[in-house]
Amino acid sequence: MTRMPCFFAALSALLLFGCGQQEPLKIGFIGGLSDRNSDNGQSGLNGATLAVEQFNRSGGVDGRLVELIARDDAQTPETAEKAAKELVDARVEAVIGPFTSGMAEVIVPITGQAGIFQISPTITSMAFYGKDDNLFRINRTTRDNAQEYAKVMVGLGQRNIAVAYDLRNRNFTESWLNEFRTAIAAEKATIAAAVPYESAADTDFAKIVGEMLAAKPDSLFFISGALDVARFAQAARRQAPALPIGAAEWAATEQLIDLGGEFVEGLLIVQNYDREDQSGRYRDFAEAYFKRFQRPPGYSSVSAHDAATVVLTALKQRKRGETLKDAALRAGPYQGLQQEIAFDKNGDTRRRVFFRVIRMGSYAKPE
Repeated sequence: MTRMPCFFAALSALLLFGCGQQEPLKIGFIGGLSDRNSDNGQSGLNGATLAVEQFNRSGGVDGRLVELIARDDAQTPETAEKAAKELVDARVEAVIGPFTSGMAEVIVPITGQAGIFQISPTITSMAFYGKDDNLFRINRTTRDNAQEYAKVMVGLGQRNIAVAYDLRNRNFTESWLNEFRTAIAAEKATIAAAVPYESAADTDFAKIVGEMLAAKPDSLFFISGALDVARFAQAARRQAPALPIGAAEWAATEQLIDLGGEFVEGLLIVQNYDREDQSGRYRDFAEAYFKRFQRPPGYSSVSAHDAATVVLTALKQRKRGETLKDAALRAGPYQGLQQEIAFDKNGDTRRRVFFRVIRMGSYAKPE
């Protein structure tokens, strides 16, 4: 089921190839499609698939179509390594993904050694910032996000914050926590407790929340995926119903509200796109996305579509003998769905974010 969108894109390419067209250009996709937070990867796959399908309908690269080859990293190092090697063996021109910094730690060295251009829609860890390699990033950094969270939370009167963070994606979560420590200190506030845990089906979320509350914080914050944040919120509302709760951007998927229900009401979170955007470009995308996948887009859908736009534009504008990385640097800046995408020489970019509070079952602007 997870590869059906790619099947249709590949099928259309192969049908035309059989009618005398050139063999399709191959680009890869890699993300968590079967792990505990698979909604992030699935939405990203949908966004990339839609971009490829639209590109092919507009003529591809001088009539040559693009085939999207998807692989699941399952959020485990072993699966991620296998998936990355499969994309290398498939001789893809580029890879869109991964979607977590923990998996990037495994995948990027493999694709990089093979000389494959890679663009991640969502990773933010400082471990991948400021490096002249084959990895470009659509998202901002953990430092940027942690600094803005610190200002907003302190502005809301939260000055003694207890944090829980998931070690399954520790490259991201520890980077986020370290930047948050610095940012909170700069705001003359403190981290009351930092409780590490490893996400699993049998994780005792109530116990972890109890450890957080033992430090007598004035708010709780979770650096975790959407499923875990939903379970943390449930435990927090039962043990400390009046305490403010918040979560890092990793959890800001469309399923968070479905998973958390009434327990995530009031939760503070940031997203890297504006869901209230009424521009024609974004409305056209949102309508096409819903028609294609029967669900609204989320932040990873938008970011993956933007990442695919960069790859597809670079493919189309690449000169003879030019690497795709050099073409991507030369062809920018790019018009994303909502924001201009301008890379520096290391493939890093800035991105605006939007704070939201879950209110009445929806992401709403803070009052």
